[in-house]
Amino acid sequence: MKAAVLKSFGSPLMIENAPDPALGTGEVIVDVVATRVLSYMNEVFSGERNYALDLPIIPGPGGIGRVRAIGPDATKLSIGDWVFCDPTVRSRDDVVAPDIALQGLTAAGPGGMRLQQHFRHGSYAEQMRVPTENVKRLGAINSEEASQWCALGTALVPYGGFLAANLQAGETVLVSGATGNFGSAAVSVALAMGAACVVTPGRNEKILADLVRRFGTRVKPVRLTGNEDDDREAMKRAAGGPIDCVFDIMPPSVSTSVVRAAIMTVRAYGRVVLMGGVGMAGGPGLELPYPWLMRNCISIHGVWMYPPDAATRLIGLVRAGLLRLDEYATTDFDLDHVNEAVAHAAANGGPFKLTVIRP
Repeated sequence: MKAAVLKSFGSPLMIENAPDPALGTGEVIVDVVATRVLSYMNEVFSGERNYALDLPIIPGPGGIGRVRAIGPDATKLSIGDWVFCDPTVRSRDDVVAPDIALQGLTAAGPGGMRLQQHFRHGSYAEQMRVPTENVKRLGAINSEEASQWCALGTALVPYGGFLAANLQAGETVLVSGATGNFGSAAVSVALAMGAACVVTPGRNEKILADLVRRFGTRVKPVRLTGNEDDDREAMKRAAGGPIDCVFDIMPPSVSTSVVRAAIMTVRAYGRVVLMGGVGMAGGPGLELPYPWLMRNCISIHGVWMYPPDAATRLIGLVRAGLLRLDEYATTDFDLDHVNEAVAHAAANGGPFKLTVIRP
């Protein structure tokens, strides 16, 4: 099969003929039709992000495709089914605290690296081998729709955060990082889950206005000034009442004071979800006042990715018309132009934009 291979950090991906994946028990082979390119994949491939990758590797986290072959433990899947390939691979011998690898992207700890040794190759190829439980049926779609269905991979991240925080219909949410790719997805997901109001702080007034245009008056934009105390009060005023849940997905480059200003808007007994990158590039950690956390009974949820059933539940929101994938504008590349796709994704990583490779 044709595949894009990363042989060393800092070098371009090489298009090669790689061995077809071999099917084993507990596995499914999928013909990849479309797969997204993360806006920061250039930083992964350069080594700047210091992701745990055992090279050489076929990169690519998840994707949309059709089932080519199934193992004996698959009782619902059929050859030819349209599916989403969930990249979050979990070890099967510890359901309480499984090791995790993101197939084709990175791994967490020694156990995750062991997983990566087997489920190592991702979706920048004509075929990929996926754990059976990571193959989620989409129902009937056509090939042209596959690119937009790649948006599932973006929306799943904030969906996992809101599931961890037990977000309820009618609650008020604040999305810290709402003007980014994952943050704007968090706005759409929170509304799809029934949030009454989503406060969207940011400095890009054009993007803030676009969020209101897309989703209406349930979105409450706040232009940040950089003054922590003033911004916190402005966010509280915009909510028009208690903020039940704060979701943070700020990138590593953002100051901790910006993140803290948003977090400390949450009401007493409220929940905070941390899914961003603060501190990952060095610098000071996030300091929150112990007395404020304790006396206000604040729940802090650190969340990496999402639970195993999240993809199926999110597909249900799409099928119900509550989450619209047609919000996303897609730009497609074939596999021969994978390096151009990586460069395009880096330059066009804004809200509701998808760069897609179609092997």
